[in-house]
Amino acid sequence: MKINKYIDHTLLKPTATTEQITQLCLQAKEYDFASVCVNTCYVPLAKELLAGTDVKVCCVVGFPLGAMSTIAKAFETAQAVKEGATEIDMVINIGAAKEGNWKYVQEDIAAVVDAAHGNVVKVIIETCLLTDEEKVNACKCALNAKAHFVKTSTGFSSGGATIEDVKLMRKTVDDKSLVKAAGGIRSLEDAKAMINAGADRLGCSAGVVIMEEYNRQN
Repeated sequence: MKINKYIDHTLLKPTATTEQITQLCLQAKEYDFASVCVNTCYVPLAKELLAGTDVKVCCVVGFPLGAMSTIAKAFETAQAVKEGATEIDMVINIGAAKEGNWKYVQEDIAAVVDAAHGNVVKVIIETCLLTDEEKVNACKCALNAKAHFVKTSTGFSSGGATIEDVKLMRKTVDDKSLVKAAGGIRSLEDAKAMINAGADRLGCSAGVVIMEEYNRQN
């Protein structure tokens, strides 16, 4: 697979404008990325701009803190799917994870999976805030809730994806789930390192930079 199909071309900044999201989608069409990843208010625009292409519409739910009520996450997911999203990147309840309330964490994920009606759900566990044991338990919750991916990071906390975390997540989920690395992937070298560590998808705001570097080498 060409590296473009690993990339979720991402713009989640609170200052993002309609013009910038439009540019994001046009770039995604040009490079034939796996998806664009946007906040839910931009799902209808992304769907419109990407119609007739192979680029999926991905959005974030409960973002970036994960501390919303489960019913709110489920509602946001259902609305996003209704408006055209086919991939949902949701943030776990990190506080529940820190206090060992794994039943809550799993049920929170399961509610989003249910609300997504078969569409892809990626579970952001925010690795920079968790111990290795907590990372493993969070991944197991995602598996038990029948999510499709586990994902390292929002990119909005104290750290992004690391090789060590991707390897740990890959080992934990084995072939039962896919792994998405996100946060701090800014070069082709970064991208290749994450893929070699076991990532199936990359969340990047630097997708164009990575592809320009890739095209120069190929």
